Amino acid sequence: MVHNHVHHASELPNELLLALPFVLAVLIYLLLGLVSNQRHKRWPIYRYICWVSGVVSAAVALIGPIADLAHENFTAHMVGHLFLGMLAPLLLVLAAPMTLLMRTLSIGHARKLSRVLKSFPVSIYCHPVVASILNIGGLWVLYTTELYSAMQHYALLHMIVHLHVFLAGYLYTNSIIYIDPTPHRYSFIFRAIVLILSLAAHGVLSKYIYAYPPSGVPIGQAEMGGMIMYYGGDIIEIGLIILFCRQWYKTARPRTTVSIS
Repeated sequence: MVHNHVHHASELPNELLLALPFVLAVLIYLLLGLVSNQRHKRWPIYRYICWVSGVVSAAVALIGPIADLAHENFTAHMVGHLFLGMLAPLLLVLAAPMTLLMRTLSIGHARKLSRVLKSFPVSIYCHPVVASILNIGGLWVLYTTELYSAMQHYALLHMIVHLHVFLAGYLYTNSIIYIDPTPHRYSFIFRAIVLILSLAAHGVLSKYIYAYPPSGVPIGQAEMGGMIMYYGGDIIEIGLIILFCRQWYKTARPRTTVSIS
């Protein structure tokens, strides 16, 4: 009993240390919101909710019970993947962090940030095709090669894979639905085609995992993981589709109403 108590006590500072970036992410966003509200109209409450929910979703995947279990259990790993690679990016994109940052910065710094966003490297990574290849292609590489097995044995590789899954998910979501300022905008038709192909590739991969488990993964866990990826992914993707279609409708509808101010 004493040994267990000491073990858990030593684990606690590590957990707190891992939680620190997530706490800072929330605090910085709230601070930016407070500064922004001094100069502009109030920042919407739902954006704060989206940001906090997105940060919590990412944290659930990386620290705590699901993250601990994911090292040995593929089903838990796949739950973490949905939180980190799909749900967190969608919620964080909806929080419009770049818009908030632009509202908070001085005009000079905002212009510098704008130049960075318009730069060639950023425009490449934010291209819907490139972002979807990084996102879905990265998952195909992870689950159809020895990479999944290798990441369980090397802490640095484990961290790099998780960082890629999150960033690729964010870039992909950001390239499909435009919430933040996007200098290089692509048509709804083009983005719809990329979205449909990406959804198909994600669905096929989940079925592939079900039929051909990644190296070292028991069949039962692979089947359950494949189903979670397929059906859980569908739920989050439906949210993305609804938002995309809503934007398309708002842009395409005829403006017959006259607002009186």
